[in-house]
Amino acid sequence: MKYPMNYPKIPNLDSMLDHLREYARLKFEHGADRQKIQDLVNKAEEGLKDIIEKLKSLEEDAELLAKEPNDIERIHALRPEGSRRLWKYFDKDKYIHRLKGALIGRMAGCTLGAPVELWSIESMKEWARYIGDKFPPEDYWSQVKNPSDKRYGVSEAVKYTRDGMDGVPVDDDVTYTILGLLIAEDYGLDFTVEDVGKAWVKYLPYACTAEDIALKNLKAGIPALEAGEKNNPYYQWIGADIRSDPWGYLAPGLPEKAAEMAYRDAYISHRRNGIYGEMYFSAVISAALEVDNTIDALKIGLEEIPKDCLLARDIRWALEAGKDIKNHMDAHEAVKERFDDMHPVHTNNNACLTIFGLLIGGDDFAKVIGETVAMGYDNDCTAATAGSIIGAVKGISGIPEHWYKNFNNKVLTYINGHPEFKIDDVVERFALQAEKLFL
Repeated sequence: MKYPMNYPKIPNLDSMLDHLREYARLKFEHGADRQKIQDLVNKAEEGLKDIIEKLKSLEEDAELLAKEPNDIERIHALRPEGSRRLWKYFDKDKYIHRLKGALIGRMAGCTLGAPVELWSIESMKEWARYIGDKFPPEDYWSQVKNPSDKRYGVSEAVKYTRDGMDGVPVDDDVTYTILGLLIAEDYGLDFTVEDVGKAWVKYLPYACTAEDIALKNLKAGIPALEAGEKNNPYYQWIGADIRSDPWGYLAPGLPEKAAEMAYRDAYISHRRNGIYGEMYFSAVISAALEVDNTIDALKIGLEEIPKDCLLARDIRWALEAGKDIKNHMDAHEAVKERFDDMHPVHTNNNACLTIFGLLIGGDDFAKVIGETVAMGYDNDCTAATAGSIIGAVKGISGIPEHWYKNFNNKVLTYINGHPEFKIDDVVERFALQAEKLFL
């Protein structure tokens, strides 16, 4: 793959479809023949379906495909040499300290990014100027737009602000972290892809993009091993990446094991680089619970995915390019140049932004998540992952209290039957499961 990626230039089909819809309505309102209108609309629909099927059937690069397998055995065969195991025994005191940092870090990064998810840098900067906040942010936003709107039908937008917060407000980036714990508790650490499918049907009322399609496929009776691939153009998007954390938490210092669990979770909804994104960051987080700096953790994560897949190439680029990246603007422009028209919630471009945030912020937790949010793209996801990694390295003592004092030891979710969890309880439950790998 050559960089910049130079995607085919796709016309504004959304606008064209809107025109088609409204001209059909307009002509009907003006008395045109209803059946002729219907025939033309049906013809357009059939034409689009035909193009989609032709796109799906296009021959792909066989050499690249060989470097990007979907089965775990071949993924393992294409990995570089690696550490695989950093912990020989379970140190609960160390684990609890590091895990609290990782979990709080994830929640803080997500909560900071949620009100400005996918905003442009200029839009965030203008909003900060308007409400008198610093930019990049150094604390939660003091105000949000449309404060009474609810995210995921649960938390009002005002609950994501510095003074309006009471608990960790709901978000999919945090909900999936807790769902991973429930999967481990319900099915054991050797859960299968089929078990993940059962858990999704049981616990998830809804999902987005790749996860939405997989969940609908599962509910339609499609087997779990096929649910992620059928009619799913989003299977390299960031949805699996954001589910990385629980597997790293459950396998502290065991990056290979963390990546294997991540693989089984990712397969329900993703393929190729979508799977590798979850495997990579799970291994990174597992390593971050042991090492003393984020760069080492980021490098160890590369040991658990195919060495020549596109994601591995992009991560290596980010680690090298990051030496010259000074701030969020540099990071945004570098990713924009390299990835061109890649969708802003894709795995690969956002993985690079996560890495840039960690490199820019260094040991400063606030700077890591603030700069990452300020980069734009899928910035609640990237800041959540960056926060988890730096939090795992530094532990809870390395995170300033203002980032979590208003969490009030509770986190909200949209998981069926589980609207609220105590953070301390979640930590203890992760510890109970993680220790099993060392018994």
